Amino acid sequence: MNNVIRGICYFVLLVLIQALILNNIHFLRLVTPFLYLYFIVKMPVGFTSARVTFLSFLLGLIIDIFSNTPGMHAAACTFAGFARPAIIRVLMGDELPDAISPSFKTFGYGGFFRYVIVLVMLHHFTLFVVESLTLLDSLFLLIRIAGSVTATMLLICIVEAFNVEGQRND
Repeated sequence: MNNVIRGICYFVLLVLIQALILNNIHFLRLVTPFLYLYFIVKMPVGFTSARVTFLSFLLGLIIDIFSNTPGMHAAACTFAGFARPAIIRVLMGDELPDAISPSFKTFGYGGFFRYVIVLVMLHHFTLFVVESLTLLDSLFLLIRIAGSVTATMLLICIVEAFNVEGQRND
């Protein structure tokens, strides 16, 4: 029950931060951080693919409602949520306990960083390609993806470094 309340708090807090603060940051029209992905990153490993995909879709849909973007975040989050179990399996193996949540402590610094960067890159690539609906200006698209991935990764790593829950000894 405690994990459910924690998950709901993460969900609400990350949506509010994204909608009220981060959606208004467009550094040089290139970089927008998407901290709400931290919710998808932190879902427990034992969640079924269907549950992860549904919660990811719901998160994207709510961000779309606040951002007035017709389904772009929902599509990108659904794809990231769908790919998440495979990413964890490829990068970390099959022997992970179901109850753990990805963190610096459980995946190690390098493992967590690799996991997050792959997930964030998949999300951002999907989001920006759907947003632009063209590959004509590929360089601008790649710069936007790279800049936003960097900003998002920086925020996620900062939040994870200060995440008390992930650093407790069990």
